[in-house]
Amino acid sequence: MFSDPLFAIVIVGCIIVALILARGISLMGRGGMEGAKKSNRMMQYRIGAQVIVVALVVMFVAFRSNGG
Repeated sequence: MFSDPLFAIVIVGCIIVALILARGISLMGRGGMEGAKKSNRMMQYRIGAQVIVVALVVMFVAFRSNGG
């Protein structure tokens, strides 16, 4: 499983989502209108990244269940 390139891509995607989340939370902690706008934008990026990672996980599970 660890030698599967799709699995590695999923892991990297999860790390990227976690980093975007951490960045968004840190921007939210700054306060102010500018911090709120930047935090909101980061959370929108996080949602997009999560959609991609979930699609990759579904593809990984589908390929693994078919023996590929």
